[in-house]
Amino acid sequence: MLAAAIEAEVAEWIDQRAAITDGQDRRQIVRNGHQPTRAIQTGLGDLDVARPCVHDRRTGPDREQFHSGILPPYLRRTKAIEEMLPWLYLKGVNTGGFTEAVQSLLVPDAAGLSATRITRLIDTWQQEHATWSKRSLADRQYLYVWADGIYCNIRLGDEATGKKQCILVLMGATADGSKELIAVTDGFRDSEQSWSELVNNVKRRGMIIDPKLAVADGALGFWAATRKTWPTTREQRCWVHKSANILNRIPKSIQPKAKSRIHDIWQAATSRVAAAAFDAFEQDFGAKFEVAVACLEKDRDDLLAVYDFPAEHWRHLRTTNPIESTFATGRLRHRRTRGNGSRNACLAMVFKLAESAQRHCAASTDTRCLKT
Repeated sequence: MLAAAIEAEVAEWIDQRAAITDGQDRRQIVRNGHQPTRAIQTGLGDLDVARPCVHDRRTGPDREQFHSGILPPYLRRTKAIEEMLPWLYLKGVNTGGFTEAVQSLLVPDAAGLSATRITRLIDTWQQEHATWSKRSLADRQYLYVWADGIYCNIRLGDEATGKKQCILVLMGATADGSKELIAVTDGFRDSEQSWSELVNNVKRRGMIIDPKLAVADGALGFWAATRKTWPTTREQRCWVHKSANILNRIPKSIQPKAKSRIHDIWQAATSRVAAAAFDAFEQDFGAKFEVAVACLEKDRDDLLAVYDFPAEHWRHLRTTNPIESTFATGRLRHRRTRGNGSRNACLAMVFKLAESAQRHCAASTDTRCLKT
């Protein structure tokens, strides 16, 4: 099938140029045998393929050279195999067990698919992350943004300060409903300075229009940073984080009931119903659990901000789940391999995992619910 596809590709390319002839009506672009046989590594094993040669008899600037889209020069393994290598590593197969995993999936003599190749891939990912982090955002406008941090099982920097660094992630939603990664860097999760550097960086790269709404955990230094950089952006506290904070201040025997009542607030059908459920929670739990109710009440406006936006957007804007779901893969990777080594390797790993999750989300999720 592969050989037939290549033959058809060459035939079509030549037929499109059939009108090119010399003064004696002879075609100038013709077949000219085959190149030497090349072994291509596939999921079915090695396949021997010989690409047809094409000869252009013309000279000068009009002369053309055939380039196969099916069998590019120097190709030694199929695209599926190339994509499988980082996928296996990103999903938790460490370098020590990589060769065994590849041989189980392919063939015992799968040459070139080794731990050394994965090490080289990590270097490539680091370069990709560095380039991606400098890209222009002048053509992007994000209506909503989500911010959160992920703690990694490695040393990201100087720990003499007593603070633990993490990966800071900013994600956004465009006007057509697409969710995109905006920035992935390292810093302190509760530090205004770390978040200011990130937010100012994306603004310098072209993100000059303030998002309409930002969603994040209430403990982040993110809010102090965005109030200076994006003064018109509304704030929405993540209900998942807030629920956990409230329940931690309530006895375990009462937590199931309290959790249900909290859900009545942030899953309400209208803003009026949400406000009524909010007041009822304060009345019923305020006498015995004053600290828990105070934790809820202090962010009332920011917790209910979502109700000022289109109802079809609410399920996306109530929490930082777009980032949390991406982090789930990253945490799995760290648990299995006990970290990713250096700071740059960790940043590259989280970037590639988030990029993979973003593609999966775009392919499997109907984003029309986010359209304005």
